[in-house]
Amino acid sequence: MVATVEQGRPLGHGAARLLTAALFALQPLATDMYLPTLPSIATAFSASVATVQWTLSVFIGAFAFAQLVAGPLSDRFGRYPVIVSGVFIYFTGTLVCALAPTIGVLVTGRLLQAIGACAGVVSVRAVVRDLYEPADGARLLASAGTIMGLAPLLGPILGSQLLIVLGWRAPFAVLAAFSLMLAVLLALRLKETNRYRNRDALAPRVLAAAWRDVLRTPAFYAYTLANTMSYAGLFAFLAGSSFVLIGLFEMSTAAYGFSFAAAVSGYIVGTLICRRLTPRFGLARSLEAGAALQAGAGVVMIALALAGIAHPAAILVPQFFFVVAHGIVQPVSQAGAVALFPRTAGTAAALMGFIIQICAAGVGLLIGATWNGTALPMVLTIGAGGIGSLTIALVLVRRHGQVG
Repeated sequence: MVATVEQGRPLGHGAARLLTAALFALQPLATDMYLPTLPSIATAFSASVATVQWTLSVFIGAFAFAQLVAGPLSDRFGRYPVIVSGVFIYFTGTLVCALAPTIGVLVTGRLLQAIGACAGVVSVRAVVRDLYEPADGARLLASAGTIMGLAPLLGPILGSQLLIVLGWRAPFAVLAAFSLMLAVLLALRLKETNRYRNRDALAPRVLAAAWRDVLRTPAFYAYTLANTMSYAGLFAFLAGSSFVLIGLFEMSTAAYGFSFAAAVSGYIVGTLICRRLTPRFGLARSLEAGAALQAGAGVVMIALALAGIAHPAAILVPQFFFVVAHGIVQPVSQAGAVALFPRTAGTAAALMGFIIQICAAGVGLLIGATWNGTALPMVLTIGAGGIGSLTIALVLVRRHGQVG
């Protein structure tokens, strides 16, 4: 029998933090561990850059649409079954990727990975809302982000080393083993936190009404759009960095793994800063500070590119500060967007994630379609994300972001 909050002791702070970090890590691990392999996958399947980018964009697109189901499912049946089932689906998709004989099968495996990852991410955001008030939730998300930040930090390093030694399938094999162990652990130890399960949550009329209520709330779209622009800039780097740094700047695969890790290590720094900012300044002002740093980093990167400075440091150093800012913007935005929906937190988290991931999928396709042998398409997209997040923070979040 599944343990529930009513039947047993609720998750403690430490357990909630580790659970959140582990489930949040599934998405960056699925992306960052295989990023160094993209050029090798293109060679192995004789595929173009645009075709290989579908393995990234399909993941993000499927992640986006699956959330629209995963969120209401967790409101209807509880967080436990959605999280556990999701991680098992993630394991299955990762195994398909490791054994894929064609690029089409690889894309299918990535789709399954995305469905499983999104079920965990959406539901654990709702778990945080189940257990904490908005400001405390933001601090927990930032604390979990500090731990989760090891995934994008170590993922590309591990992926590049596995690629060098065992080939492009090895990162998927390792990730399959990790996700299977996590699924078994969650099945045995996770407790239910949803005290307001809604038996009608999946009814079309009820679901449409819940979406309408969420989308009509100014605070929701203010925080969601800020997070969307921040993630769009980050995702442009995820989608384009291997082709720019390895293909354009002729960086070795091993050096790329370490360089990517150095750039995204800023996320850990940002989450540590966020944990200090939110108790003192609140959600809205903390987000504004992070967005200002993000915009500055993006503008510097564009300026260096337009000045003709073709060196990895001209991208990696500004990107480090962009990711520091993302470590502030993301936890604050996640907490702020669902703060006003204690009974439909899963639906609100799903809609937020859907909007963010649809935009990211478009960015991935844009990077592939505009690839012209230079860093400029990637750089301009990163800069636009930073400027956009600051604009939204100053206009929408400042006006509507006082949620607790």
